[in-house]
Amino acid sequence: MSDVGLYGLAVMGQNFALNMASHGFSVCVGNRSPAKVSLTVNRAKAEGNLPLIGSNDAEDFVKKLSKPRKVIILVMAGKPVDETIATLSQYMEPGDVIVDGGNEWFQNTLRRGETLSAKGIHFIGMGISGGEEGARNGPSLMPGGPKVAYDMIAPIIKKCAAQVNDGPCTGYVGPIGSGNYVKM
Repeated sequence: MSDVGLYGLAVMGQNFALNMASHGFSVCVGNRSPAKVSLTVNRAKAEGNLPLIGSNDAEDFVKKLSKPRKVIILVMAGKPVDETIATLSQYMEPGDVIVDGGNEWFQNTLRRGETLSAKGIHFIGMGISGGEEGARNGPSLMPGGPKVAYDMIAPIIKKCAAQVNDGPCTGYVGPIGSGNYVKM
């Protein structure tokens, strides 16, 4: 079982998945396009046999994650986020967490948080700064959502964030919507 899932394998998603794997977390990746899954799995092998596996099916992707499940999505803002959440959440359980790492308007994050909360699924909107290089080698991460959900992902994001003299470039920003608001 993988420690964390990352769904959405454009430049940021692929590089952040490799970042997590290079920090020793087992990662399952998924994407609408199977070619991007294969590409990411092959990159993980080429970069030192990193602990990363792929899945081409949403249900299988979720089943490959240890409970409580932690899923980071990095897809285009707007409707694609809603569609991805709808697809993945149907296979998730109360207590699991979805983290949207895209550049999203905070009002959309609030709405999604309410919808998922009704299912017992935690939701975090997490701004990510640093571009492609940061995603791979250490971005600044701004998570906002339920503190219990932050505590679930903190061990992962604290290791994968950029590191400075006084620690990682991340921390609990506040309630749902605040991470995306800070990023704006």
